[in-house]
Amino acid sequence: MNGTPRPLDVHELIRVLPEAPVLQARCRALAAVDVLMGGRGGSYFGYDPAWGPGVEAALMNNGSGDEYTILFTPDGVFGRGFDHESWMSPYTNEDEELWPGLVDTLPEVFRPLLAEPAFCDEHVTVATVVFWRETADTAWRAGPVEIPEGSEDGTGRLFHVLVAGTPEAYAAFAAGYYGREPDLAAVRRVWEVRPLTEGEVKAVNPEMTLALAAPGLRAVGFPVACER
Repeated sequence: MNGTPRPLDVHELIRVLPEAPVLQARCRALAAVDVLMGGRGGSYFGYDPAWGPGVEAALMNNGSGDEYTILFTPDGVFGRGFDHESWMSPYTNEDEELWPGLVDTLPEVFRPLLAEPAFCDEHVTVATVVFWRETADTAWRAGPVEIPEGSEDGTGRLFHVLVAGTPEAYAAFAAGYYGREPDLAAVRRVWEVRPLTEGEVKAVNPEMTLALAAPGLRAVGFPVACER
């Protein structure tokens, strides 16, 4: 996708993720352009600038049981993903526990998040991919998890659009997921994170209007020009 190979597992993922501010801007752009593509319904990519006190969240949910959440917190960034078809799912073992090594070295500052209701199905913490970066870290980190032979943790399916991180990558994704490819120049405008014109909105999605998109754009923290 746009020359960027899919990371095969979390260990490859943490080698190709950009710096936290770049990742955060990329997540917001994905959510904003998905608002334009998704209409009034739910979007594939989301962003919540008020997920918790001082915490912003980037979200992905494909509607088929696969998802990720990346939390941007005062202590750093915590990410988790769940591939429901992965053999590393907690539902594949009798105790319904996380795969060995997944969170063994997770810093204490992030451990309370494992009990976060948004990441749990009743008593089960739902994750097949976990990574993090404390504010003082110089690199992304993950636990000493070993991917079982013949299986995968879902990283490639979950994070490939985010890792590519380009308008071209999103346009290719949209062509497959929504069945239509948005105007690439218009998607590039979204990546600039500036207020969009009516024409730019319609270039992304002819069925969308700026007025209809404005509430969703504001909800993900994307700038919207003052309406007159």
